[in-house]
Amino acid sequence: MPHPVVILGLGYTTQGLVRRLRAREIPVFAAVRGPERFAAFTELGVKLLPLTAAGFPRSAVLVHSIPPLAEPEKSAIHTLIQEIAPRRIVYISSTGVYGAQSHISEDSPAAPNDEKGHARIEEEDWLTAPEVPWSTLILRSAAIYGPGRGIHVRLREGKRPRGSGGVVSRIHVDDLVAILEAGIDSQVTGEWPIADEQSAPSDEVSAWCANLMGIALPGDTATRFPVSGRDVDGTKIRELLGVKLKYPSYKTGIPATLIDEKKQR
Repeated sequence: MPHPVVILGLGYTTQGLVRRLRAREIPVFAAVRGPERFAAFTELGVKLLPLTAAGFPRSAVLVHSIPPLAEPEKSAIHTLIQEIAPRRIVYISSTGVYGAQSHISEDSPAAPNDEKGHARIEEEDWLTAPEVPWSTLILRSAAIYGPGRGIHVRLREGKRPRGSGGVVSRIHVDDLVAILEAGIDSQVTGEWPIADEQSAPSDEVSAWCANLMGIALPGDTATRFPVSGRDVDGTKIRELLGVKLKYPSYKTGIPATLIDEKKQR
């Protein structure tokens, strides 16, 4: 029987991961707030449990997707992880930990320059402390987009991305899910940046996307602000995990997203 996987936080990305794991008949347990909100996953055979509940399998792989929390919630999450006693943790972090650096690769050091970035690093440090009994793979993801999420959604709402100016890196949710799935099955450890192969300024992507959708580019600028941006190279971890991107560029990912959204209506 396949080894079980525990999902800590059933959000946008991990919901896609759960569907892929269940398609392989892998037992999945999910620690969530308000299990009653996720009835569709019960029908898939997912065992839903509150964040404070017993009943999780021991020595499982745990996928940790909950953003850093303040106390006492942070300590409660750490206690739950220790009680679950996983053999391996895959943590979804963020390229925000690189701060103001504009070109990112696997060799780039973390250099957070805001509260969120520092909180991410604190969580990474806790997960990789010398005394922990599990192996840890940290995936520092660029901006995630896909059905229901991304520039195309803001354009439909008559809005443009809040940031302007600098290059931004992205990853389609399906590709991030594929990387997570491969990470679960691997022995790879360490901290790795995740992105597709074509970073671009948000303004450029917005104009391209608006043209594709056949809508006028919104003119709102009041809520926009300049960003330095990051050009993220996520090649190395994909090579280590043997993952080939389904959507290496927003020019393939956004059209596929729009088609998927039409199918879901």
